[in-house]
Amino acid sequence: MSDPPALRSLDPIARPSVADQAFSELHKQIVWLTLPPGARLSEVEVAKALGVSRQPVRDAFFRLAQLGFLEIRPQRATRVCLISSEAVAQARFVRTALEVEIVRVACESLTTQWKRQLKRNLAEQELAVQADDRKAFHHLDDAFHEALCLMSNHPFAWQIIQQSKAHLDRVRLLSLSFNQEQTLDEHKVLFDAVVARDKDLAESAMRAHLARLDSEIDRIRAENPDYFAQT
Repeated sequence: MSDPPALRSLDPIARPSVADQAFSELHKQIVWLTLPPGARLSEVEVAKALGVSRQPVRDAFFRLAQLGFLEIRPQRATRVCLISSEAVAQARFVRTALEVEIVRVACESLTTQWKRQLKRNLAEQELAVQADDRKAFHHLDDAFHEALCLMSNHPFAWQIIQQSKAHLDRVRLLSLSFNQEQTLDEHKVLFDAVVARDKDLAESAMRAHLARLDSEIDRIRAENPDYFAQT
Protein backbone atom coordinates (compact mmCIF):
# COMPACT_ATOMS: atom_id res chain seq x y z
CA MET A 1 0.00 0.00 0.00
CA SER A 2 1.42 3.36 -1.01
CA ASP A 3 1.86 6.07 1.57
CA PRO A 4 -0.79 8.82 1.56
CA PRO A 5 0.35 12.02 -0.11
CA ALA A 6 1.93 14.51 2.20
CA LEU A 7 -0.16 17.60 2.82
CA ARG A 8 1.48 20.96 2.67
CA SER A 9 1.33 23.09 5.76
CA LEU A 10 -2.09 24.68 6.00
CA ASP A 11 -2.67 28.25 7.07
CA PRO A 12 -4.86 28.60 10.15
CA ILE A 13 -8.50 29.39 9.47
CA ALA A 14 -8.97 33.12 9.70
CA ARG A 15 -11.43 34.24 12.34
CA PRO A 16 -13.14 37.61 12.41
CA SER A 17 -10.99 40.19 14.14
CA VAL A 18 -12.40 42.49 16.79
CA ALA A 19 -12.35 45.27 14.19
CA ASP A 20 -14.30 43.07 11.78
CA GLN A 21 -16.90 42.35 14.43
CA ALA A 22 -17.20 46.02 15.34
CA PHE A 23 -17.58 46.91 11.65
CA SER A 24 -20.22 44.23 11.11
CA GLU A 25 -22.28 45.35 14.10
CA LEU A 26 -22.14 49.05 13.24
CA HIS A 27 -22.87 48.35 9.56
CA LYS A 28 -25.94 46.33 10.54
CA GLN A 29 -27.24 49.01 12.89
CA ILE A 30 -26.78 51.73 10.26
CA VAL A 31 -28.51 49.74 7.51
CA TRP A 32 -31.35 48.77 9.85
CA LEU A 33 -31.70 52.41 10.97
CA THR A 34 -31.03 51.52 14.61
CA LEU A 35 -28.38 54.17 14.12
CA PRO A 36 -30.42 56.59 12.01
CA PRO A 37 -29.03 59.01 9.43
CA GLY A 38 -27.47 61.98 11.22
CA ALA A 39 -26.82 60.09 14.47
CA ARG A 40 -23.65 61.20 16.25
CA LEU A 41 -21.12 58.54 17.26
CA SER A 42 -18.24 58.65 19.69
CA GLU A 43 -15.33 56.19 19.57
CA VAL A 44 -15.29 56.11 23.36
CA GLU A 45 -19.02 55.43 23.71
CA VAL A 46 -19.12 52.83 20.92
CA ALA A 47 -16.07 51.04 22.34
CA LYS A 48 -17.71 50.94 25.77
CA ALA A 49 -21.02 49.68 24.33
CA LEU A 50 -19.27 46.93 22.36
CA GLY A 51 -16.87 46.05 25.15
CA VAL A 52 -13.75 46.61 23.05
CA SER A 53 -10.84 49.03 22.91
CA ARG A 54 -10.94 52.20 20.83
CA GLN A 55 -8.57 50.98 18.09
CA PRO A 56 -10.92 48.40 16.49
CA VAL A 57 -13.72 50.96 16.64
CA ARG A 58 -11.47 53.51 14.94
CA ASP A 59 -10.72 50.92 12.22
CA ALA A 60 -14.42 50.15 11.80
CA PHE A 61 -15.24 53.86 11.56
CA PHE A 62 -12.68 54.25 8.78
CA ARG A 63 -14.11 51.33 6.78
CA LEU A 64 -17.65 52.64 7.17
CA ALA A 65 -16.50 56.09 6.05
CA GLN A 66 -14.93 54.53 2.93
CA LEU A 67 -18.33 52.99 2.11
CA GLY A 68 -20.09 56.33 2.55
CA PHE A 69 -21.90 55.48 5.79
CA LEU A 70 -19.97 57.63 8.26
CA GLU A 71 -18.74 61.19 8.08
CA ILE A 72 -15.58 61.57 10.15
CA ARG A 73 -14.91 65.21 10.91
CA PRO A 74 -11.70 66.22 12.72
CA GLN A 75 -12.35 67.88 16.06
CA ARG A 76 -16.07 67.30 15.59
CA ALA A 77 -18.41 64.39 16.25
CA THR A 78 -18.51 61.54 13.77
CA ARG A 79 -22.00 61.04 12.41
CA VAL A 80 -23.97 58.58 10.30
CA CYS A 81 -24.22 59.94 6.76
CA LEU A 82 -27.57 61.15 5.53
CA ILE A 83 -29.15 59.11 2.74
CA SER A 84 -27.86 60.10 -0.67
CA SER A 85 -30.38 59.84 -3.50
CA GLU A 86 -27.46 59.48 -5.91
CA ALA A 87 -26.04 56.51 -3.98
CA VAL A 88 -29.48 54.92 -3.91
CA ALA A 89 -29.89 55.37 -7.68
CA GLN A 90 -26.45 53.85 -8.35
CA ALA A 91 -27.22 50.85 -6.15
CA ARG A 92 -30.56 50.30 -7.89
CA PHE A 93 -28.85 50.45 -11.30
CA VAL A 94 -26.37 47.74 -10.32
CA ARG A 95 -29.10 45.57 -8.82
CA THR A 96 -31.35 45.89 -11.87
CA ALA A 97 -28.55 45.07 -14.30
CA LEU A 98 -27.80 41.84 -12.44
CA GLU A 99 -31.28 40.70 -11.47
CA VAL A 100 -32.80 41.14 -14.92
CA GLU A 101 -30.31 38.61 -16.24
CA ILE A 102 -30.73 36.39 -13.19
CA VAL A 103 -34.50 36.10 -13.55
CA ARG A 104 -34.19 35.15 -17.23
CA VAL A 105 -31.84 32.31 -16.29
CA ALA A 106 -34.16 31.34 -13.42
CA CYS A 107 -36.88 30.61 -15.97
CA GLU A 108 -34.63 27.91 -17.40
CA SER A 109 -33.31 26.48 -14.14
CA LEU A 110 -36.46 26.23 -12.00
CA THR A 111 -36.81 22.83 -10.35
CA THR A 112 -39.57 21.34 -8.24
CA GLN A 113 -37.47 21.88 -5.13
CA TRP A 114 -36.86 25.56 -5.89
CA LYS A 115 -40.52 26.06 -6.79
CA ARG A 116 -41.49 24.63 -3.41
CA GLN A 117 -38.97 26.85 -1.62
CA LEU A 118 -40.18 30.01 -3.37
CA LYS A 119 -43.82 29.17 -2.57
CA ARG A 120 -42.92 28.68 1.09
CA ASN A 121 -41.10 32.02 1.10
CA LEU A 122 -44.14 33.77 -0.38
CA ALA A 123 -46.40 32.19 2.25
CA GLU A 124 -44.08 33.48 4.98
CA GLN A 125 -44.07 36.92 3.36
CA GLU A 126 -47.88 36.88 3.55
CA LEU A 127 -47.74 36.17 7.28
CA ALA A 128 -45.19 38.95 7.82
CA VAL A 129 -47.42 41.43 5.97
CA GLN A 130 -50.43 40.43 8.06
CA ALA A 131 -48.42 40.92 11.24
CA ASP A 132 -46.80 44.13 9.93
CA ASP A 133 -43.46 42.57 10.84
CA ARG A 134 -41.26 44.76 8.66
CA LYS A 135 -37.95 43.28 9.75
CA ALA A 136 -39.14 39.74 8.96
CA PHE A 137 -40.58 40.90 5.64
CA HIS A 138 -37.30 42.58 4.69
CA HIS A 139 -35.39 39.36 5.43
CA LEU A 140 -37.87 37.30 3.40
CA ASP A 141 -37.71 39.82 0.53
CA ASP A 142 -33.94 39.38 0.41
CA ALA A 143 -34.27 35.59 0.69
CA PHE A 144 -36.65 35.55 -2.29
CA HIS A 145 -34.21 37.43 -4.51
CA GLU A 146 -31.26 35.43 -3.21
CA ALA A 147 -33.08 32.20 -4.12
CA LEU A 148 -33.44 33.39 -7.71
CA CYS A 149 -29.66 33.89 -7.84
CA LEU A 150 -28.90 30.53 -6.27
CA MET A 151 -31.28 28.56 -8.47
CA SER A 152 -29.67 30.24 -11.48
CA ASN A 153 -26.27 28.92 -10.33
CA HIS A 154 -24.93 32.45 -9.90
CA PRO A 155 -24.44 32.82 -6.13
CA PHE A 156 -21.68 35.37 -6.72
CA ALA A 157 -24.29 37.70 -8.24
CA TRP A 158 -26.07 37.87 -4.88
CA GLN A 159 -22.77 38.64 -3.17
CA ILE A 160 -22.26 41.59 -5.50
CA ILE A 161 -25.84 42.75 -4.97
CA GLN A 162 -25.43 42.57 -1.19
CA GLN A 163 -22.25 44.61 -1.32
CA SER A 164 -23.83 47.33 -3.45
CA LYS A 165 -27.34 47.56 -2.02
CA ALA A 166 -26.70 48.69 1.55
CA HIS A 167 -27.51 52.34 0.74
CA LEU A 168 -30.64 51.14 -1.03
CA ASP A 169 -31.66 49.03 1.98
CA ARG A 170 -32.11 52.05 4.24
CA VAL A 171 -34.68 53.45 1.83
CA ARG A 172 -36.31 50.05 1.34
CA LEU A 173 -36.81 49.71 5.09
CA LEU A 174 -38.42 53.15 5.27
CA SER A 175 -40.72 52.25 2.37
CA LEU A 176 -42.12 49.22 4.20
CA SER A 177 -44.37 51.54 6.21
CA PHE A 178 -46.67 51.63 3.20
CA ASN A 179 -45.70 49.19 0.44
CA GLN A 180 -45.40 45.69 1.89
CA GLU A 181 -48.54 44.40 0.18
CA GLN A 182 -47.54 45.79 -3.20
CA THR A 183 -44.07 44.29 -2.87
CA LEU A 184 -45.58 40.91 -2.06
CA ASP A 185 -47.92 41.15 -5.07
CA GLU A 186 -44.95 41.89 -7.32
CA HIS A 187 -43.07 38.90 -5.93
CA LYS A 188 -46.06 36.74 -6.81
CA VAL A 189 -46.02 38.06 -10.39
CA LEU A 190 -42.30 37.26 -10.61
CA PHE A 191 -42.92 33.77 -9.27
CA ASP A 192 -45.71 33.11 -11.77
CA ALA A 193 -43.55 34.33 -14.66
CA VAL A 194 -40.67 32.07 -13.63
CA VAL A 195 -42.98 29.08 -13.20
CA ALA A 196 -44.39 29.77 -16.67
CA ARG A 197 -40.79 30.04 -17.94
CA ASP A 198 -41.75 33.29 -19.65
CA LYS A 199 -38.43 35.13 -19.80
CA ASP A 200 -39.77 38.37 -21.27
CA LEU A 201 -42.56 38.62 -18.71
CA ALA A 202 -40.12 37.80 -15.89
CA GLU A 203 -37.72 40.49 -17.09
CA SER A 204 -40.40 43.18 -17.39
CA ALA A 205 -41.79 42.22 -13.96
CA MET A 206 -38.33 42.48 -12.40
CA ARG A 207 -37.65 45.84 -14.02
CA ALA A 208 -40.98 47.22 -12.80
CA HIS A 209 -40.43 45.77 -9.33
CA LEU A 210 -37.01 47.35 -8.85
CA ALA A 211 -37.95 50.64 -10.55
CA ARG A 212 -40.92 51.31 -8.28
CA LEU A 213 -38.65 52.91 -5.70
CA ASP A 214 -38.06 55.78 -8.15
CA SER A 215 -41.71 56.79 -7.82
CA GLU A 216 -41.74 56.29 -4.04
CA ILE A 217 -38.59 58.09 -2.99
CA ASP A 218 -40.24 61.54 -2.94
CA ARG A 219 -42.84 60.24 -0.48
CA ILE A 220 -40.16 58.55 1.64
CA ARG A 221 -38.16 61.78 1.69
CA ALA A 222 -41.26 63.81 2.61
CA GLU A 223 -42.03 61.46 5.50
CA ASN A 224 -38.40 61.41 6.71
CA PRO A 225 -36.92 64.79 5.69
CA ASP A 226 -34.18 64.73 8.34
CA TYR A 227 -32.78 61.46 6.95
CA PHE A 228 -31.89 62.73 3.47
CA ALA A 229 -29.01 64.81 2.20
CA GLN A 230 -29.89 67.96 0.29
CA THR A 231 -29.59 67.51 -3.48
